[in-house]
Amino acid sequence: MISVSAALQLIREHCSPLQPQKIALKDAAGKVLADDIIAPIDIPAYPQSSMDGYAFSFAGWKAVGDLGLFGEIAAGRGDKMELPAGKAVRIFTGAPVPPGADTVVMQEKCRISDDELLIEDPALQTGDNVRPTGSEISAGALALEKGSLLTPAAIGFLAGIGLTDVNIYPSPEITIIVTGNELQAPGEPLSYGQVYESNSLSLTAALASLNIPVKMVYRVEDRLEALVKILEHALENSDMVLLTGGISVGDYDFTLKAALQCGVEQVFHKIRQKPGKPILFGKKGQQLVFGLPGNPASVLTCFYEYVLEAISILQSRQVKMEKRETSLVNGVKKPAGITHFLKGLYDGVSVLSLDAQESYKLNSFAKANCLIKIPEDITLCQPGELVEIHLLPI
Repeated sequence: MISVSAALQLIREHCSPLQPQKIALKDAAGKVLADDIIAPIDIPAYPQSSMDGYAFSFAGWKAVGDLGLFGEIAAGRGDKMELPAGKAVRIFTGAPVPPGADTVVMQEKCRISDDELLIEDPALQTGDNVRPTGSEISAGALALEKGSLLTPAAIGFLAGIGLTDVNIYPSPEITIIVTGNELQAPGEPLSYGQVYESNSLSLTAALASLNIPVKMVYRVEDRLEALVKILEHALENSDMVLLTGGISVGDYDFTLKAALQCGVEQVFHKIRQKPGKPILFGKKGQQLVFGLPGNPASVLTCFYEYVLEAISILQSRQVKMEKRETSLVNGVKKPAGITHFLKGLYDGVSVLSLDAQESYKLNSFAKANCLIKIPEDITLCQPGELVEIHLLPI
């Protein structure tokens, strides 16, 4: 068995970002840019009014006083008029400020008398209420850096400079394989010795929270030949395969054997931790394989602590849990030599270690919003002691 830190380091060493893909900008929300974006045009492309009001030459106004009126300019006007000296033009927000004008006065700070504009804004300065050409970004400037997350605002910004598609790091295509003769689909009647299968649903939900759809879910009986066949198919069509169950050393535990028969290189198998000790991590070419334990709490713990690490690297986007130090409400005892991940409830000030920590129980996990990490060498944590927590991305 290896340590938690050694397992994470091995995952980092064996994962690399997926090849970038060009996709439509409208579909790129939540993705990560794979290239720098250089602005192809100035934004705005012309001096632009930021107010409804009147455009004029500030120096001309100071020289002549009241200004005569000369038409109007609305946003979207295609022709380029030139404003005569001593005149002001009615203008609206977003409209181009014409040559011959350099300032806009708000309509609330002026009045019209005998077809002349009387400006009543003693604080007005040259250039007020005008957005200069390129004031948001200039042509040739760096608009967004490689590695930037494409938020709704970033999508709008790139659309505003005329882009229709972008190169992004894609989300991994993930297949889930659930093993176990005892598993029954929820909603079906249970026979003696059967349990309802929940791991595929919890993993699918965890991935959905990251905007990663599951490519396929397979349920396989405990037969080596059947598992090998399904795993071979999954490896041909996925960037990552998550298997649950059959990863220990029992007579019906075939996950490791199947992985090896499919040409998967074993990177590690078993971590000094609880829950989730018998986790497998391997790869075949660039395809990643995680053999997760069958117990539901172990599955989710290993997903959040290790699979998230790999997904972050594949899509060049940080989706790992936020770590914090906080005080423990209740004491915790554990044996030395093994890291414990306990389901916890964090209230922003302190964290409570919940009851029902066994690996087959999900009821405490359903209430938890964090995992409490108790390191290998710690055997006792007193109430009030500082502990490390990992906030669940829920």
